[in-house]
Amino acid sequence: MNIADLPALNATLNAAATVLLLSGWASIKMNKKSAHICFMILTLLVSSAFLTSYLVYHFNAGHVPFPGKGFIKIFYYVMLFTHVVLAIVNLPMVILTVIPAVKQRFDKHKRIARWTFPVWLYVSVTGVLVYLFCYVWFV
Repeated sequence: MNIADLPALNATLNAAATVLLLSGWASIKMNKKSAHICFMILTLLVSSAFLTSYLVYHFNAGHVPFPGKGFIKIFYYVMLFTHVVLAIVNLPMVILTVIPAVKQRFDKHKRIARWTFPVWLYVSVTGVLVYLFCYVWFV
């Protein structure tokens, strides 16, 4: 694997995070707490691997310009802006969601998770879309 392979790996990790997040949400809705814990631990691991791979890639490759034109370029940059801002906000939100769960303060965990889940899901989904826009659809 080389640096050029990392964007596809990042998209795969984001897609996996999306599936794991949805699985974790579904399992807690069905009151399957052990499954929820497993899915969320896997989500944390996959998202950590993504962040590491993302940082390695951009440290080596730098900025990747979007090749699209017209309205789609505006759409892409609006999506990218919201993705980046929410990704930055998401990291402390995840930490603030995990800490009460580890401390078995599930009332607090649930209150914070209601906000963290949709942000994390949006960031994961738009991460895949950013990859598709830059490396698949508009090359």
